[in-house]
This record gives sequence, structure tokens and C-alpha cells, in this order.
Amino acid sequence: MEHRLLGFFSGFPDRCFPPEVAGRLDKALACRDSLVFVSAWPEDYERNDSDAAGMYQMFLDYGISFAQRHVIDCRTEAPLAVKWIQGASCIFLMGGHPGQQLRLIQDKGLGAAIQESTGVVLGVSAGAINMARRSLDTKESPVPYEGLGLADITVKPHFDGQDQALVSALLEISMELPICAMRDNSAIFAAEGEISYLGQIDWVEKGRLCPFSQAVSYFSNKK
Repeated sequence: MEHRLLGFFSGFPDRCFPPEVAGRLDKALACRDSLVFVSAWPEDYERNDSDAAGMYQMFLDYGISFAQRHVIDCRTEAPLAVKWIQGASCIFLMGGHPGQQLRLIQDKGLGAAIQESTGVVLGVSAGAINMARRSLDTKESPVPYEGLGLADITVKPHFDGQDQALVSALLEISMELPICAMRDNSAIFAAEGEISYLGQIDWVEKGRLCPFSQAVSYFSNKK
């Protein structure tokens, strides 16, 4: 299913979108009826409300406002959660624990609704991990798992090139699965089969690490 825009984010430590990211979102979000956050800490309600408010402020800082906003976590009844996703102008998969977020999506029956949405779908950290066809949570396991299948883009957020143990692990995994190693404040956008990016991202494939710009041929062959 093609979305108007998919956005994969590593993280924004300063709680602010870089101007280039905000500009892309401002242009893509022509419809701003509803913003729906999907938690990656489903039972931590206070944290979810605080994080959602902080992330919404990141939109407001650039004059991007929505008529409604909602947070889906364990408090949300499944039929209402599905209704919110189906009506969302923007779905934002939050950061936290990838496994807990994916279980929440499965428990509430949101997978198909997210896949079929024509709204903008964004994911940060855990959320970006789960957007992939083959997702990877290196903190839990080196074995990929089935994600939401929104794009063939497997990301490792918060990448630190000085962490030799992490780099070695990614190089080994990349023999079977190419990985986008994203530093904070970076972004990958996919729209209508076209891939673009902002910030510092490394491409890890077949045991080699190189600039993300060299991954163009890989994504071109996936069309």
C-alpha cells in the first residue's frame, strides 16, 4: 500500500524537528484533521501522555497543528483505536520498546488499518523499527522479525559508529539483511517509491558500511 509519505526517524534529543524535516512534513500534511500516536510503552500512561504532548509541540513549533490528536495505548478500546487509525491524517509510531508496540498493534487489531491508511505514517526509534517488512531490535536479538511491512527499510536508530561491538554485530547481520544505521536528527522519507534522506545515515550491506547515498541502487531495484 502506497502512503502519501512514510517517515523513518532515529530520534530528536533536543525535542525539535530539524528545519528540513519540518519543511517536508509541512508540505506533506495538507490534511490536518487528526494526529494519532501509537505508544511503545503501552501501560505507562503518564509517560505516553507526556511524550505525546512533547511530540505534538514539535509540530506546533513549526505551525503544524491538527484538529484532533489521540494516543493509543492499553487504555484504548480496540474498536476506537481502529477508528482513530482509519481517520488519521498522520499516524505517529512512538519510541520506546519495539516488541511492546508491535504487541499493542496486534492486540488492538491495528495492523491492517495502518497498512491501508492513506495518511502520512511516521515512526521514531522503536516506531521506525516496526515500520519495516523485516524489523531488527538489536537490544533484544540479532534475529530480524516480521514488522508492519510498510516499506523494505530496516533501520537501526541511535547509531553510534564508535561502538565497535554494535558495528560488528550490524556487519554480521547485514550479510543477510541490509540495514540503515541512523544517527539522531536524521530522517528517511519514502513516497511513491522514491527514497530521500536528511542527516547522517550509514548503509550496512554484505559486511560493508558506507554512506547511505550508495544505497540508491538497492532501493531502485525494489520498485
